[in-house]
Amino acid sequence: MLCGVYDINLGLLILRLVTGLTIFLHGYNHFFGGGRLPGAGRWFDSLGIRPGILHAWVTALVETGAGLMMAIGLLTPLAGAGIVGIMAVALIVVEARNGFFIVKDGCEYVLFIAVVCAAIGATGPGEWSVDNAIGFSVTGWAGIALSFGLGVVAAVGLLAAFWRPPNGVRSAWKKS
Repeated sequence: MLCGVYDINLGLLILRLVTGLTIFLHGYNHFFGGGRLPGAGRWFDSLGIRPGILHAWVTALVETGAGLMMAIGLLTPLAGAGIVGIMAVALIVVEARNGFFIVKDGCEYVLFIAVVCAAIGATGPGEWSVDNAIGFSVTGWAGIALSFGLGVVAAVGLLAAFWRPPNGVRSAWKKS
């Protein structure tokens, strides 16, 4: 039995809400939880992404903004690009050298989130979205190009400009 339009829109709404709110809460936590922005800044510095406090601010703003945009379906491919960019940086700098599984600090989580955002970019946010209400529609290959392609290009550009891995990180990559 084929899914009806109602089923597809419900599924896209659930994906957008869970993905967007998860990323939003992660960014919110940078602002108000744990070590807050100064702690996140020190962590970025320790990874060789400098200046760390700048990247803590940018990351928290992108995560909260893109997370909310994804949740409500506003400029969805651009929201996806923000999330994919953050996930790509995390994958390259932290998780990929640890393998796939998250229980070993691997890339499973960030890869999954990035692929979900690219898939939403391909399908569009569905009828139950702000994009639909304002008549904004970029889907298919253009949606993937924006959500996944722009996110990866932004991540690579950021890393080329700001990432200078400390010796411990370089040697960890060589072991992989």
